[in-house]
Amino acid sequence: MTTIRAGDWEMTLRPALGGAIASLTLGGRDVLRPTAEGETDPLFSACFPLVPYANRIDHGRFVFEDREVRLTPTPRFEPHVLHGTGWLAPWALTMDGAVAVMTYAHPAGDWPWSFKAEQRLTLTSDGLTVVLTMTNTDAAPMPAGVGLHPYFVRRAGTRLTLKSDGVWLADETQIPVRKAAPGELFDWRDGPRVNDAPFVDNAYAGWDGAALVSDSSGDIRLTAGAEATGVHVFAPPGEDFFCVEPVTQRPNAHNAPPGETSGVRTLAPGEAFALTMSIARA
Repeated sequence: MTTIRAGDWEMTLRPALGGAIASLTLGGRDVLRPTAEGETDPLFSACFPLVPYANRIDHGRFVFEDREVRLTPTPRFEPHVLHGTGWLAPWALTMDGAVAVMTYAHPAGDWPWSFKAEQRLTLTSDGLTVVLTMTNTDAAPMPAGVGLHPYFVRRAGTRLTLKSDGVWLADETQIPVRKAAPGELFDWRDGPRVNDAPFVDNAYAGWDGAALVSDSSGDIRLTAGAEATGVHVFAPPGEDFFCVEPVTQRPNAHNAPPGETSGVRTLAPGEAFALTMSIARA
């Protein structure tokens, strides 16, 4: 495990655990949920990358440029696939000065295109910035989407503030069925307590790229670049965490109806795109 410090911030990395951030603290206090020693499941890390797609694809099936694609369901999330391939594979770690760089190369296989991904993690006295870049290394165009999956510590009085103009309501298997006003599920714009929310595992659309996490220890701000077309909030009742995930596509975007701007990008061979996320003291 690699430890990086800057000012009052400290971060640990577990590249072999799906390119995960293992912990992020400010002044010795956990900002992200810390990963237990010996943990082997990225779902119990502090943050991991989503590549080459974010969240679920219905039954792992879609059509891209007249090509039918069938992916193997992700164990524990059958019949769907979840979060791509990067979180299930080890990443390589190098240091570029004070910047940590984690890389992952995917050969064509169950996901039938090759690609490479890179996380550049910069920790300064202001906080953490992560740039996740995906590059198509295949000979054919490929569909692409990325995201980051931070787990924030949830305390009794923790509040979340974010602005959006819609939420994707989902069926019992968490596949979106329609977009509604945020209040039809739970509206975060006025900074409610996370513990007052019902079960939330939904994508919010029309997000302005900022979220504020507040509790008695202070305020932490998450920001994302304009390439984050939405944010996925995962807040299961009774847990000691919640997730605010900047993403470039909604769940099941690969099966969006014609005419919808779902966020799935087509990358030509050699083409790349990136998502930026920052976590800082507000």
